[in-house]
Amino acid sequence: MTDDLTPPPTTIPPDDPTRRLTVARPDQDQNLPHLGLVGDTYTILVGGDDTDGKYTLIDMHVPPGGGPPPHRHDFEEMFTVLDGAIEVTFRGETLTARAGDTINVPANAPHGFRNLGAGPSRLLCLCAPAGQDEFFTLVGQPVPTRTASPPPLDEAAQAAFLAKVRSLAPRYRTELLPPPATEANT
Repeated sequence: MTDDLTPPPTTIPPDDPTRRLTVARPDQDQNLPHLGLVGDTYTILVGGDDTDGKYTLIDMHVPPGGGPPPHRHDFEEMFTVLDGAIEVTFRGETLTARAGDTINVPANAPHGFRNLGAGPSRLLCLCAPAGQDEFFTLVGQPVPTRTASPPPLDEAAQAAFLAKVRSLAPRYRTELLPPPATEANT
């Protein structure tokens, strides 16, 4: 018989000394992957290789008018707005998220966001489990810094980018969705 002061046996696994501390300094470390996608620049701060696949953390620089088109995926995605504001569409409803706000998008839910402001917005995006970092690395264009704009794509390059995204999206549990209906296109 044990008394109430006896700690239960531990179920926490031992430390894995092969895993290393990860420190990301996105404004200083140009070795971090800075990737241009859909006019935005995404910097992989902590990738799945750093977290044993548990999550990835991405620094998003979103210029005015930027943001991903409607999509959904079978993993959790959380955003914290650090600077600026974004318009978030979630299951057809729209809201504005401003600096200091955090939004969690449940797995499988249709969503997207846009920066409707006059200046750039900055977000931290956490995806769990990891995988989005690999997807972005495969489809994004490397850029030199966290705030560098990706080069504009001509029509042929845009078509090639979309074809690549569409071909890889299923492997990364992502589905691109049609733009929401508006009075102009209904």
